[in-house]
Formats: sequence, structure tokens, C-alpha cells
Amino acid sequence: MRKIQILGATALLVLVSGAFIYATSGEQKEKQFKEGTSQYFPAKIDFAGEKAPLQIADVKERFDRELLINANLHSSTILILKRANRAFPVIEPILKQYGVPDDFKYLAVIESSLTNAVSSAGARGVWQFMPDTAKEKGMEVNDGVDERYHLQKSTEAACKYLLKAKEKFGSWTLAAASYNGGMTGVNNKITEQKVTDYYDLLLTDETSRYVFRILALKEIMKNPSLYGFDVSKYELYDNIPTKTIEVDSSITDLATFAKSQGINYKILKIHNPWLRDKKLVNATKKKYLIEIPTEGY
Repeated sequence: MRKIQILGATALLVLVSGAFIYATSGEQKEKQFKEGTSQYFPAKIDFAGEKAPLQIADVKERFDRELLINANLHSSTILILKRANRAFPVIEPILKQYGVPDDFKYLAVIESSLTNAVSSAGARGVWQFMPDTAKEKGMEVNDGVDERYHLQKSTEAACKYLLKAKEKFGSWTLAAASYNGGMTGVNNKITEQKVTDYYDLLLTDETSRYVFRILALKEIMKNPSLYGFDVSKYELYDNIPTKTIEVDSSITDLATFAKSQGINYKILKIHNPWLRDKKLVNATKKKYLIEIPTEGY
């Protein structure tokens, strides 16, 4: 009788274990089935080492929304993946030099899709600076020269802002949110709502979505195949080698100057988008560095 009981208990244990294994296997299979599609969802995510609390229902849903939107914007996301190969090698060492986390390159992605975008409010360039803010951060902005279009200088300006925001808020996530909502705006919400975590704050719709958009692009760009994007290295946009010409005087005709450098006006403007006029007026003898491509044309 005891032998029968033992055998019965063993059979039951095997049955329960089998059911558990089957269930776990089913969950794994479902997760694997989602890999390579826009419906894939990661187990965890962080921004600049600061964990996003996906166990909070609204946080998970807000992140899911941005993942689904960007994973389904196929042409736009593919173009971003291609442009990143050209832009990130410029942005990354500047972030590192200033001690700003590498994840902030994805902030530039959501600001402009890594193009010299122009907003309806007047923000311009990859980092989308408004004129007054750009000048405050040391950039030249006028009819002839607009350094918001200068990737290196605008990245340096962004770093200066972000370091100041981090010092104020003590959080890289809040620093990122303030890039959209402004330091004063975010600080006012913190004071009103008596919380100090981005994920606990009720913000404007745009700022509320802002960090989640960064997280979504980070996740997709770091793991494109998990979301169904297959872009080979041969399809990526390359940085074209250039030489630097130092100029400390006016250039009366940029088209003529371009010809003297073995290129044309269009190519000169592509590589130096901060030159906004047909000439360069330089009464103060300021030193400008002009990039001239050495191959590719």
C-alpha cells in the first residue's frame, strides 16, 4: 500500500512539474515568437543607468506606446539607423569628453531624426536650439553664420545645458525631460506635486512622452533585429573624409571659394551647413574652420 502511495505521489510530482515546464516553455515560445516584430517588449530598460520602473502600469504602457509607434514607422526608423552611422561618431566622443552619458545621443535622435531640422517655433539643427539659448551657450547665430547647424558646436552646447540640468535635479532622466520642458517648468511641477522622480510626475503631454520616446529609440537602435529592422553595414551612411581650412577673413563669394577648393557650392554647404549666406562676412577676423571633403565627389 505504501509503495502505491509513493508511486502515486511521484506520478503527481512529475505531472505538476511537467505542467510547469510546459507553461514556462510556452511563455518562452511566445516571447521568441514576438522577436523580430514590432510587438517585442524588453524585460527591462534604463536611461543613463537610471532604471525605468516598468512594474508601474502607466510607465509600462507609456513605454509600450512609443515602442509600437517607432517600430512601425519603418521608413523613418530605417533612415535614422542609417544616419546614426554618420552622426554618432561625431556626437559620442563629445558626450564622453564632457562626462555626459552616451544615452543622450538618443535625445538628439528624437529631437531631429539626426537632420538639421527646423521647428515651427524656430528651433534649428540636430539638437534643436532656439536662438537665445544657442547664444547663451556660446554659439554664433546671425544671418550669415548659424552654429546651431554645426554638429560639433551644438553638441558641446547641449552638453553644457545637460550638465547644468543634472546639477540642478540630481537625475539624468530629469535633465533629459528638462531639455523639452525647461528647467523652470520641470522644477515647478516637482514643487507642486512634491515628488522628485520623472516617472512620478504628471507633466504636459509632450514632456510626459519625451523620455519614453528616447527610451524607445534607444531600445530599437541598440537591438534593431528584435524589432524587425535589417539594415546591413553597406546601407549605412558613411562619414566622408574631409580636410579643414582655417579662414580668418571675409569670403565675398562662397561659390568661387568652393571652386578654388576643388568642389562646388552645393558640396560646400552640405559639409558646412552653418554657413547661411552666399558669402562670409568676417569684419572681426574671427577664425572659422571650413570642412572640405577629400573624397566621395
